[in-house]
Amino acid sequence: MSGKSFVLSEDWVVVILGLGIIALALFGVIVPVPKFGWSNGSELSEKVLSMQNLGAMGLQFLLVYGTAIVGAVLLKKSVKALLIVFPIIYALTVLALILAGNVGVKSFNLEAVIFSLAIGLIISNFFKLPSWFKEALSTELYVKVGLVLLGTTVIFGDILKAGSLGLVQALVVVVSVWYFAFWICKKLKIDKEMSLMLSSAVSICGVSAAIATSGAIQGDNKKLSYVISLVLITAVPMMIFMPYMAEWMGLSQEVTGAWLGGSIDTTGAVAASGTLVGEEALKISTIVKFSQNVLLGIAAFFISIYWTYSKSVDEETKRDKPTFKLIWERFPKFVVGFVFVSLLFSFVISPEVNAGIKDSLKSLQGLWFALAFTSIGLETNFKDLFVQENKKPLYAFLIAQTFNIVVTLILAYTLFG
Repeated sequence: MSGKSFVLSEDWVVVILGLGIIALALFGVIVPVPKFGWSNGSELSEKVLSMQNLGAMGLQFLLVYGTAIVGAVLLKKSVKALLIVFPIIYALTVLALILAGNVGVKSFNLEAVIFSLAIGLIISNFFKLPSWFKEALSTELYVKVGLVLLGTTVIFGDILKAGSLGLVQALVVVVSVWYFAFWICKKLKIDKEMSLMLSSAVSICGVSAAIATSGAIQGDNKKLSYVISLVLITAVPMMIFMPYMAEWMGLSQEVTGAWLGGSIDTTGAVAASGTLVGEEALKISTIVKFSQNVLLGIAAFFISIYWTYSKSVDEETKRDKPTFKLIWERFPKFVVGFVFVSLLFSFVISPEVNAGIKDSLKSLQGLWFALAFTSIGLETNFKDLFVQENKKPLYAFLIAQTFNIVVTLILAYTLFG
């Protein structure tokens, strides 16, 4: 037998965790939904902070805590650090949920994910967090578990309807924005490695695309980390302001969702911004983003071909000829989980069973998103963007992102208007 230990990829672990939560609900383990709405001090103490409601929060905590621990074990990450860090993340997230539950706050359409992000950013930018604490954060895992659970609310007919249009939009956006971003990087004389990662991040799906591209070209981790920082930080204002811009322009939820899904780089930020607009916008934005995610494996394949055979690459850095196997290796597997769950709830689960578990699963879905954005805030530092040597990639990213926003808006209005 081989001495190498087998480790599941994060995407497959996400599918296992998401399906596990759904299976528990189907077998009768239905976690009660905590209440966070309040308008005054007495409602806060008697309703939100009542023993019954705190008990519901506690049961939710036990489920997500246990899920996170299982995820860490499957990914062979430090469970010891997670045991300390996760309760802190959960407590900060509950604080965000309580703040967002205020009637006055709700009148401004400010969702819990915005408060989660803000709380995390304040802590990370005013206090120095130890490296072991940051290493225990699993932002992508939390986002993807939430997205697998989102499949319980998206019927397959919606995927076929919006997915075909979303794929057309994704193809045009990915190709046009990728080449524009790469051209801008070339004009600014940014090195090719950084240019490839940055162009993929802007045009396809943010963090996942940057990671996939870095893997395809075996890129430098410092450059990858910088591109990821750009993605996460620029996603914040886009996530917050684009829904309000869409409302100001009078865009429908369908057009807004397609615009958000095609423009915002991180899948979690797309889900959060879609939530700000409405249920239909959330569905369309997620499906459009998934359409772009599907292209990730194909893009990584062609990027690896380009990198391998580029005349500017030294003979020593050339790799073996890539195969179509790379497409599957780079394909975001959590999309498989999302589609499977959508099929399950579209054609197998009866409406009666679904009615008994949908509120619990939807609450958990929102909680995973909020946990993810608390984590994003905790791992993001604004100072990293303004180092002198990093200004050119910052300029390139902002220019390309502006181009992306305009092109995607035109396509979204044309296809979904």
